[in-house]
Amino acid sequence: MSGNRPSAQELAAAEGARIPDVLAPGLRVLFCGINPGLWSGATGYHFARPGNRFWPALHAAGFTPRLLHPHEQDELLQHGIGITNLVDRASARAAELSDDELRAGGAALAAKVRRYRPEWLPVVGITAYRVAFGERRATVGRQDRVLEGAQVWVLPNPSGLNAHWTAGTLAAEFRQLRQAAMPEHCDHGTVG
Repeated sequence: MSGNRPSAQELAAAEGARIPDVLAPGLRVLFCGINPGLWSGATGYHFARPGNRFWPALHAAGFTPRLLHPHEQDELLQHGIGITNLVDRASARAAELSDDELRAGGAALAAKVRRYRPEWLPVVGITAYRVAFGERRATVGRQDRVLEGAQVWVLPNPSGLNAHWTAGTLAAEFRQLRQAAMPEHCDHGTVG
């Protein structure tokens, strides 16, 4: 990759790339994205595209003591936090994924949760969650579903393309999760 920004060629070559999970046994919170975007596929880091609001929302909600950058993703493990995806192949847009891929991803996620035993499983993206788990009426927030022992929470997609959620409202949703999952964490960040 040339510099910090992938070239157009590198982004095109990232189609279908897979990036490793940030995962360890017994995490407090395992964030589950929809799938890596091309920027993530090219860099090897989750939520890497500039304009993605995952990292700022994580910090503003108090999960991390400072704003982490995608290349610092492994530091999340020190805070009892990990990242995985429903579908592991990179694509330009999550809308390119088929319903069958999302359902298969839900089954694979259940196996991963069974193996690694996180306490909380926030799925980042309501539409993908609805398809993957057949929960057509699910809304953002805590779910009744417990997946392999993990309490499920649905968060809005932090992509900059999701204009329905501002940085402040997104951070507020992440904060509600943090207060439920890690109430002992002091508030490191602020809500914008």
